[in-house]
Amino acid sequence: MDIVRLAFSSDNHFDVNRIDAAAMMRAQATYLLQQGVQWYLVAGDLFNDFQRSEQFIVDLQALLGAQTRVYWIAGNHDMVHGVSFDELETGQFAGYLHNRYVDIPGTDWRVIGNNGWYDYQYAAQEPDTTTADFLHWKNAFWIDRAIKQPMSDGERTALMLNQVKAQLVLAAAEQKQVVFMTHFVPRADYLQFATGKRFWNMANALMGTPRLGELLEQFNIAHVLFGHLHVHPKPRTFGQTTYYDQAVGYGLKRINEWRATNFMAEWYQDTQIIDLK
Repeated sequence: MDIVRLAFSSDNHFDVNRIDAAAMMRAQATYLLQQGVQWYLVAGDLFNDFQRSEQFIVDLQALLGAQTRVYWIAGNHDMVHGVSFDELETGQFAGYLHNRYVDIPGTDWRVIGNNGWYDYQYAAQEPDTTTADFLHWKNAFWIDRAIKQPMSDGERTALMLNQVKAQLVLAAAEQKQVVFMTHFVPRADYLQFATGKRFWNMANALMGTPRLGELLEQFNIAHVLFGHLHVHPKPRTFGQTTYYDQAVGYGLKRINEWRATNFMAEWYQDTQIIDLK
């Protein structure tokens, strides 16, 4: 079988970081082509506007041409403007892989995408807090308050898990190895539980769900790309599943999460390249 080179990235936050996205796009395309990357996967949070994120993917794909295929899913920031819930679930957008898959020719590998969601389970350190309390806090403090949805967060998570399970069952039946891409955090191991710091403990509720990681590991999924957390961990393997959080994060005076001095230097550090055999 062929060897295929993939690159992983997430949480570029071009508008929040106030950088020239067109210039960064050209630099990214040059690097991906130089590295021989054939599949570039982006796990959400390009802009605070879905349409701008989609246009970035369209323009980047045009720069890369036939050598590199670009696929993405939406993060919570992508969802706050320019898209409806129904469009997020069923829309046919350029390179958009939510609840879809694409097979890598010449291999038995399949890339599956799902935007993901959260069910408040990561906030177990707030034992006296109710679902209503989490929702009130979200609507008061969190950017996700701008995301419109016709169901509760718990119901949206259940929908996501059913979608993912159906995709994994299909992949197993067709004897596919899987690279899975989502935005939200699939394991509690990546979270920091800060005693006495209620703001960040409440924020953990909106990071993801441990049920997703449990499901992925049940199916022995090989590679899982996610984002949302800007903490720059190294890839970690649990059982047969390796997780990659490749978020670039914020490089602001108020919140500076970068280890480098500029966006592209940070993106180089945070972009993970793997070879599939």
